[in-house]
Amino acid sequence: MLVLADEIEAMTRFGRALADPIRCRLLLILQSGSAYPSDMAEELGVSRARLSNHLACLRDCGLVVAVPVGRRQRYELADRRLGHAIADVRSAVLAVATDPQCVDADREGCC
Repeated sequence: MLVLADEIEAMTRFGRALADPIRCRLLLILQSGSAYPSDMAEELGVSRARLSNHLACLRDCGLVVAVPVGRRQRYELADRRLGHAIADVRSAVLAVATDPQCVDADREGCC
């Protein structure tokens, strides 16, 4: 059963997903369209096991879904509006200090 996240939870999940460069790159790939894990692993230069962990995180965060295609699974963004959100984040201008470190005091696992 799917349950919709409230606004704060949705923003928190999105932020946690974006907190890792590999997950950011996965979202950018999927922004262009659906893809198979083996192709994404090759494009990113990571092992399939590592990619699988990141895809699981993105699934748990509610950002991507796995679509069965025969014996394989293809991944895509869970909602087409996420593509627009990703584009907005990419084009946003952030005001940051000269030290780009962003420390998360409550650093936990993914979503």
